[in-house]
Amino acid sequence: QVQLVESGGGLVQPGGSLRLSCAASGIIFSIATMGWYRQAPGKQRELVAVITSGGTTNYADSVKGRFTISKDNAKRTVYLQMNSLKPEDTAVYYCRLEYSEIWGQGTLVTVSS
Repeated sequence: QVQLVESGGGLVQPGGSLRLSCAASGIIFSIATMGWYRQAPGKQRELVAVITSGGTTNYADSVKGRFTISKDNAKRTVYLQMNSLKPEDTAVYYCRLEYSEIWGQGTLVTVSS
């Protein structure tokens, strides 16, 4: 059974940092393309960052230079390092096995003073 489990969300002040983790099971993680998405209240879910099996990354314009996606094949985990957080980054963050409908349950990130 394929499962994605996110962790690392929480409350952080503007300008702060958080690192999200997504642990995968039931897939050949080393060949997976993984994505991070977010959904803010009242808005559609949007792509934040993607990383391919070869390590190629792509980011939404709104997070370029602030967020970094990475993956550790040995730990079967994909990360999202978020720096210089802004209130508009507040959302539920989800990881996804790309090219599938397999999603994690989400983790809430709140950026507020």
